[in-house]
Amino acid sequence: MSVVGFDFGNESCIVAVARQRGIDVVLNDESKRETPAIVCFGEKQRFIGTAGAASSMMNPKNSISQIKRLIGRHFSDPELQRDIKSLPFNVTEGPDGYPLIHARYLGEMRTFTPTQVLGMVFSNLKSIAEQNLKAAVVDCCIGIPVYFTELQRRAVLDAATIAGLHPLRLIHETTATALAYGIYKTDLPENDQLNVAFVDIGHASMQVCIAGFKKGQLKILAHSFDRSLGGRDFDEVLFHHFSAKFKEEYKIDVSQNARACLRLRAACEKLKKVLSANPEAPLNIECLMDEKDVRGFIKREEFEQISAPILQHVKAPLEKALADAGLAVGDVHMVEVVGSASRIPSILKILTDFFGKEPRRTMNASECVGRGCALQCAILSPTFKVREFQVIFATCYYLLLGPLLHFIFSIVDAACPTVIFCVLLLFLYSKHSLPLNLYKWKVNESFPFPISLSWKGSVPDAQNGGAEQEQLVFPKGNPIPSVKAVTFHKTSTFSVDVQYSDVSDLQAPAKISTYTIGPFPTLRSEKPKLKVKVRLNLHGIVSVDSATLMEEEEVEVPVSKEPAKEDAKMETDEKPNDTSAPGANETDVNMQDAKGAAEAAGVENGVPQSGDKPVQMETDTKVEAPKKKVKKTNVPVAELVYGAMLSGDLQKAVEKEFEMALQDRVMEETKDKKNAVEAYVYDMRNKLCDKYHDFVTSSDKEELMAKLQETEDWLYEDGEDETKGVYIAKLEELKKQGDPIEERYKEYSERGTIVDQLAYCINSYREAAMSNDTKFDHIELAEKQNVLNECVEAEAWLREKKQQQDQLPKYATPVLLSADVRKKAEALDRFCRPIMMKPKPAKPATPEAPATPPHPGSEAQPQGANSPKASPNRNGDPSENVPAGSGEAPPASAEPMETDKPETTSAA
Repeated sequence: MSVVGFDFGNESCIVAVARQRGIDVVLNDESKRETPAIVCFGEKQRFIGTAGAASSMMNPKNSISQIKRLIGRHFSDPELQRDIKSLPFNVTEGPDGYPLIHARYLGEMRTFTPTQVLGMVFSNLKSIAEQNLKAAVVDCCIGIPVYFTELQRRAVLDAATIAGLHPLRLIHETTATALAYGIYKTDLPENDQLNVAFVDIGHASMQVCIAGFKKGQLKILAHSFDRSLGGRDFDEVLFHHFSAKFKEEYKIDVSQNARACLRLRAACEKLKKVLSANPEAPLNIECLMDEKDVRGFIKREEFEQISAPILQHVKAPLEKALADAGLAVGDVHMVEVVGSASRIPSILKILTDFFGKEPRRTMNASECVGRGCALQCAILSPTFKVREFQVIFATCYYLLLGPLLHFIFSIVDAACPTVIFCVLLLFLYSKHSLPLNLYKWKVNESFPFPISLSWKGSVPDAQNGGAEQEQLVFPKGNPIPSVKAVTFHKTSTFSVDVQYSDVSDLQAPAKISTYTIGPFPTLRSEKPKLKVKVRLNLHGIVSVDSATLMEEEEVEVPVSKEPAKEDAKMETDEKPNDTSAPGANETDVNMQDAKGAAEAAGVENGVPQSGDKPVQMETDTKVEAPKKKVKKTNVPVAELVYGAMLSGDLQKAVEKEFEMALQDRVMEETKDKKNAVEAYVYDMRNKLCDKYHDFVTSSDKEELMAKLQETEDWLYEDGEDETKGVYIAKLEELKKQGDPIEERYKEYSERGTIVDQLAYCINSYREAAMSNDTKFDHIELAEKQNVLNECVEAEAWLREKKQQQDQLPKYATPVLLSADVRKKAEALDRFCRPIMMKPKPAKPATPEAPATPPHPGSEAQPQGANSPKASPNRNGDPSENVPAGSGEAPPASAEPMETDKPETTSAA
């Protein structure tokens, strides 16, 4: 079972799989590498992916897109409010303050959460992977933006659970890109750090990552982002430009028509791509609105001018990334650009002016994240086995193949670095031993946000106004994953809040979750300590794992003196080794007795007495000494995550997704049966007028043609929307009349070839039985006559049936069936083959080179009896040997006699 990486974007998704030959981007139903992230709800079923994109123009209000901008965000978020204005479907605020999506499904209005819709998208991506791999897909790795909050990360995990997936890790998109780039570079310096800036400009956001590379080491230095700067913003600028232009020239308001808005936005996106390679581009849309055709034209200079407010925001993430990394512009050695919107010339110009160097493109701009996700999944999945391989993402160690690397680079295109990365890893995951020189590659991944804990102060402080205490647990840039322990001096139930220390970049609530720790057990110590373990896992999710109450108490612990143990050990070692089981057991018993004696002994006043007698040591080797012991007790921890789905709601969402998937499957099968009926109608009608013309009577033809026409009319009228069983019954009804015609035509087409084969079989066996060839001399005449009789009988049967068939018209039921002819040929072959293929009898043994010359005396018999190899009879009885001129077949031991003769001669 292969492992899969998913890159779900705001507009489209990529599915990449790890296979034995490397990482492949699989194709969807339309043989495209990118799958639209759209879910279209219909009256009978859902249309997801490519089918949803095809239906979105006709059903825009029920076509849900841009799910990535909706998950895990409050409805009151200003960015979400701006996005909702451009969405064609209805989004309202739910009872919990988060958005709800409204769509008409199965004839009624229904509400869905963004997590549920994302689960539908993941289900479609999962089916694409399974269709290509012909195997079940469970393990996966999902790429997410670096700016995703805790709630958004949990929403992605919940959506994957709804789709039946098991995410091994949520990986930052820029981290996957940096990993692919690092494995591609073979000339990294050993001492000086190579700093590379990765700029990812996607459909809806911009992310910047600065990574430092050394030979065998990668370190993420800084992250920065702009959540509202992407390719769709440039599309929106063009949309508003032409919308105002068409309103002035054609007197139409595109914003009032959802379908016209979708068509204009799609045309503006194509126009943007044309302007990336050409100085000017036209825009033509037929029947955009009110049956009016519109035309437009724009130059690249004008496009850059109206996009200037957006382009001004490009430098801010670049400057912040450099500031967080503590680098100057001159310290960045290379700039790599990826993302669907990275091809805009004005953006490339800004990057060039900012860094003072031309941005490079050594990776696929659209597929690098998906490939990196599949690579990461292959590393973490238990499906792949690896020898001497460590993965620690705070300090991740990847083994690279030194000598093999140069060979791989000589045969793989340099534009596919992630493919090389995967090929190397697949060698590492091989179960076979690899005699190659390996070195370690260290990767430091960091968390982009600071996380802190807050709690109420002590009881007196709380009564006096209560001081809220806060402790920074995971600072910005903390390694992923991490576990830290925080010590509290608490004696009763209290709550701890997990929150962001700085929300200026997030525009999200600071509080993430609340953990209630308690109730506490009965305390025995005056100053107990409570150790709380806080975990930052691979997904970037913070949680309180456990709380342990630690109490110190004094106990009297028996203390044994070491010399007594040494004496016992020496006594055991001096015993001779005994291989028998009782000896071994006896040694164990003696050693246990010696240990028991040592533990039972004491030391007077804490001072051991010296002596040579073992008894004296046993009586003076034990004391009762007070010792402090730490008692650990687990304290219950209750979790409350604000905005996250409860386990019960998640289970209901899984069941609901299963029901909708079943409904989709039933409708697809119904469509297939309906298409089968329609195809049969057209196919049979054409054949009745063509090759089936002579095999049906005029009356039957007219009746069947009328039935086909009736079925066609029914399909487009009353049968337009029927169940699967109705279409199956309708097809069977048509086949009752059409199948006999098809069978007659089939019999006529195959009869000539089958009859010729039987005739050839008859003639072959007849000629062999009548032949004077010496190879058939060993067959008795009676057996040959039986073969001839069978051939005559089969020939007579074939002649009779053929005469009857020749007298019948083509539309009559045939009497000479191909199946009967085949059975006759098989019966004839079963009877004749054993006779005519009977092997010749083996030649009799010839005494040309006997092992022992035959003597009439009695001296040869003992010799034959004593030497079985020299005797043709294994029992040593020469009277049982077959004479040479007897005419009978020699026994089976005749051939071993010939092979054994040289051995007897050589032995003599």
